[in-house]
Amino acid sequence: MKGMLRSRLTRAALAAVVVLPLLYAGLYLWSFWDPQGNLDRVPVALVVEDQPAQAGGKTLRAGRDLAGELLKRDVFGWHETTARQAADGVADGTFYLSLTVPADFSAKLASPADDDAVPSPARLGLRVDTGRSYIMGSISDAVFNEVRAAAERTAIHDYFDNVFVSIGDIHDKTVEAAEGADKLHDGAVRLGDGVSRLSSGLGAAENGARQLSSGLNTANTATGRLRDGSAQVTQGLTQAQQAIGQLRDGLNKLHAKGTSPLSSGAREAYQQVHAQTRTVNQLADTYVPVLDEWGPKISQAAEAVADAADKVAAGGGSSTGAAQARAAADSARTANARAGSAADSAREASSQAQAAIDRLGADADPEVRELLRNAAAAARRAATQADQAQDAARTSAGSGAGSGTDAAADLRNQARELAKQAREIAAVAPRLGSGLDRARDQFNALDAGLGKLADGAAKVNSSLGTAATGANRLYQGAAKLADGSRQVTNGIGRLGGGLVRLSDGASELSTGVDRLHDGAGQADKGATKLAQGSKELAGGLGDGAARIPDYDGKQRDDRADVMSDPVRLAKTVDNEVPNYGTGFAPFFLPLALWVGAMITYMVLKPLNQRRLAGTTGAVRIALAGWLPAAALGAAQVGVLVAVLRFGLGLEAVHWAGLTGLLLLATAAFMAVVQAVNALLGPPGRVAALALLMLQLTSAAGTYPIETSPGFFQTISPWLPMSWVVSALRRLISGGDPTVVWQACGVLSAFLVLGLALTTLAVERGRTWSVKHLHPELAL
Repeated sequence: MKGMLRSRLTRAALAAVVVLPLLYAGLYLWSFWDPQGNLDRVPVALVVEDQPAQAGGKTLRAGRDLAGELLKRDVFGWHETTARQAADGVADGTFYLSLTVPADFSAKLASPADDDAVPSPARLGLRVDTGRSYIMGSISDAVFNEVRAAAERTAIHDYFDNVFVSIGDIHDKTVEAAEGADKLHDGAVRLGDGVSRLSSGLGAAENGARQLSSGLNTANTATGRLRDGSAQVTQGLTQAQQAIGQLRDGLNKLHAKGTSPLSSGAREAYQQVHAQTRTVNQLADTYVPVLDEWGPKISQAAEAVADAADKVAAGGGSSTGAAQARAAADSARTANARAGSAADSAREASSQAQAAIDRLGADADPEVRELLRNAAAAARRAATQADQAQDAARTSAGSGAGSGTDAAADLRNQARELAKQAREIAAVAPRLGSGLDRARDQFNALDAGLGKLADGAAKVNSSLGTAATGANRLYQGAAKLADGSRQVTNGIGRLGGGLVRLSDGASELSTGVDRLHDGAGQADKGATKLAQGSKELAGGLGDGAARIPDYDGKQRDDRADVMSDPVRLAKTVDNEVPNYGTGFAPFFLPLALWVGAMITYMVLKPLNQRRLAGTTGAVRIALAGWLPAAALGAAQVGVLVAVLRFGLGLEAVHWAGLTGLLLLATAAFMAVVQAVNALLGPPGRVAALALLMLQLTSAAGTYPIETSPGFFQTISPWLPMSWVVSALRRLISGGDPTVVWQACGVLSAFLVLGLALTTLAVERGRTWSVKHLHPELAL
């Protein structure tokens, strides 16, 4: 050992021997430390083709909900793709597997709740390429079995929830049926009482039916007389209707051709007269004072002319003396002056009267216009006569006494005529103003009368229209009354026929009442049985309702939850292993130490040949070959424990026991490998490798030994690694330490056995042979 430490190369070899078990166990454990915790890195295709479905009036999107739950949990590295992309990805290795949610996933989950649909299970499509990774098939089966079970539990939960709802409905309906049966019983009892009373009343009804038949015959006779009277009333109403129709037509004609034109004409006359009232009043106010002023003047002038004419006429009858001639001449001159003045006054009055006529217009009151025309004409005549008198006076004055007798006679005649006309003018002229004033009063009275006439005519026209409307309504009412009377007459006729049939029916009623009386007796017995049966039915339904459970929402949900998953695993984990690497550490650690022992005795010799050739005792030679290897094994254990604890973060319950057991294991492994190499020489390396293979397959490092063939189960207790694996599991995860002590005993036995075999090999090695000098196989 000291010689190997002198060389750098040998020291490097020793270091490699120490580190090699670490590389073996550490890399394995590091690689497999927590593969399930890294499944989210495994690419998996997710295809969601599900379509929503209706369930219980709600929209079910089970496929999309499942996909959302899977994406949220990150069990795998999900990639949502199409079906084609998923198939291509699994085929070319892009995805390890694909999960397909078919289009009818929600519909099939909802099918148990649909009475019209055939219930069918929902399916999930899983495609995996186990040729690429067998373990992925096992992992996917475990994961998707849990997904499927969860989906099944949800569907079964909903189904049982509906079942319990239906049970609650059955309970409620049974209670209602029990209550209805109670009511039926009460009704049956009352029915029995009523049937009894009915039987008693049917006897009285039979007598009443006979009386009814007799009374109906009498009523039929009276109905005939009533029908005749109704026919007469109908005839009278028809005549009245015709008379009212004539009255209505006459009123309509009177309204259309009489009162309506009268009202319109009166209104127009009033409007025309009333339109001239203001003008007439203004003319009267203007010219009455004028006529009152000029009338007396014209009268005085006319009187003067008449007096002068009288004098002329009287003078003509006396002698023809000069004195008389002069007197006549003076009278003529005086008459001439007065006649001129009268002529001027008359012309002024005539012009003002004509102006008043022009202002009135053509549509003025004819009487007023006539009065003004008479005044104007009188004034003109007065003016003409005054002019004639003036001419006569001038002639008389000019002729003087020398005039002839004929001329005097003519003058006297003219004077007399002039005097007559002048006195007529004098009589008319003073009354012209008062006549015009009376004409104005009469015109105003006419205007007021026409207004009243127009208002009265309008009222008469309106009243006559109302009367015509009322007559029309009266005619319509009479028509309806006549129609109603005809219907009454017809109805009375039908009543008579009905009374005859009713009389026949009353006879049949009497016969039927007798049969009904017999049936009432039987109905009474049936009602008694019905009351008893309904009582029993009510009791049975009440008992049944009490036995049918009635769950509230929470109770229904709890029972549906239990029925959907009736058997659950109450899993209790003893000595829990946190991850995959911790679970495999008890297997890889002894494996690495065995490999370390094999490598160690590839670098070190199992026996010191120089001491073997000397006189050193066999035990010392065996220990001398074992102790350096044990030291290297202890170094290997120290490196392994340090990396496991601080590098990989292994959590062990008993670190001290773990370290001690590993030290004991490496000592025993070194002793066994040394003995094999010492006994067999170079072929011992192959034998050590064979022992490794046997221990790997029988140590139950991955699966329980009971799952292995019987050969491996037989050799397992006889090999040290099986005991080391079992003991390490207790020291790392906890549990009963008995197997630890047993493993220590077994390892100690193998340690002693190995050293003993090595000592035997030393004794055998002291005798040299040809095979020893020239071995058949050298490694």
